[in-house]
Amino acid sequence: MRRVKRGAVWAAALLFCLCGCAQAPASSTQHSVALVAKSTQTEFWLSVFAGAEAAATEYNMELTIVGPETEEDYETQNRMVDEAVAAGSEALVFSAIDFENNAVAIDAAAQAGVKIVAIDSSVDSDAVSTYIGTDNYAAGQMAAQAALERTSGPLRVGFVNYDISSANGQERQQGAVDAFAASGRAEVVAVVNTLAEATRAQADTAAMLAAAPEINVLLAFNEPTSVGAAQAVEALSLGDDVFLVGFDSHVFTVDALQEGYVDALIVQNPYAMGYLGVESAYKLLTGQQAELQETVDTSTQIVDRENLFSIDSQKALFAFEQRK
Repeated sequence: MRRVKRGAVWAAALLFCLCGCAQAPASSTQHSVALVAKSTQTEFWLSVFAGAEAAATEYNMELTIVGPETEEDYETQNRMVDEAVAAGSEALVFSAIDFENNAVAIDAAAQAGVKIVAIDSSVDSDAVSTYIGTDNYAAGQMAAQAALERTSGPLRVGFVNYDISSANGQERQQGAVDAFAASGRAEVVAVVNTLAEATRAQADTAAMLAAAPEINVLLAFNEPTSVGAAQAVEALSLGDDVFLVGFDSHVFTVDALQEGYVDALIVQNPYAMGYLGVESAYKLLTGQQAELQETVDTSTQIVDRENLFSIDSQKALFAFEQRK
């Protein structure tokens, strides 16, 4: 289990702009919320946790953050949901590893009276009151367009994706497939579903490139797979031959963007997911559910070498992180 610390002072200014207006004062009653994440190991999730803690502080919420060690372990996630309910959590902020196999635990939590907010990756449950995160289909299209607009000639595309049961990864892939198909000059020639772990993603990317050497575009769909794909491109000295579009911000991929082993990054807003997730839980617990939207699309942007050092790109790349 990890507990978060508060983010930097200038977070308040960002959040004011993000939310668009001043918030109602927190209730004097301290409500409890559990954030059950996909993992606690990546910079993406550290930024989610920082946003969640900022909202918990603002709204006087007791916040617990847990997550499995790997982004494939949905069974541990289900156990963590059960434990949060047993511990008296009144609301869950949840990101599903497995769209279908996490649903039973979420349904059971809802039947016990727990309010459910989904962030980042949704779950197959009607108990979800609101989903907060990236429009993943649109983000996949954005990744494909990043390659199409920055290259010429026929494209032979390889995908490096993570768990096939994770809704957000599959939605991103479908968005990219459709955008490439509409272009008339791109063919997806290989797809690998790997672990959300950089070392394994590197090995699987290298194997895919060896089996399909015609690949000249790679898309990787989350932080660990992007790190692994970039490591493979660097190790194979393919920076001039393979155009790589990754997701999220990590020190390795940002450096690789400068060095030419990554060509564009689709950068999400994990801090907003954490903040708005806990804020939504507070509203559900204080009778303000009418203010909630069914889906809240957090911002996503393309960062490449042309705009890498702009203020907007730097803010997106170097978001707030939780520290131990």
